Amino acid sequence: MNTAGTIDRPLTHDPKKQAPMKPSTSELAGSATPDVTTTGASEARQNRTREMQLMQEALARAHMHERLHEAVRERRAVRLAAAQRMQRRAERASLRARRALAMAVMQ
Repeated sequence: MNTAGTIDRPLTHDPKKQAPMKPSTSELAGSATPDVTTTGASEARQNRTREMQLMQEALARAHMHERLHEAVRERRAVRLAAAQRMQRRAERASLRARRALAMAVMQ
């Protein structure tokens, strides 16, 4: 099967085996204009990519910041619970000591 390839689907990807490009008859020879729009487009694309990457980094940074704050809050809550437990234990020990003192005074 001998079908010619298209621009989107070339017959081969090897540039040496592809047919040479023929100049268009509608353009004058040597009338190449600087490709400002393409460089601008690729620059915008590059900026967009950088912007998107920075967005992802900012999102990750915010996520880690939130997780750090959550960890700090959890540590505080654990410390508070431990302090309350120790306070109750100390109050019970104080009551036992008072009872023991009262019992000793009574005898």
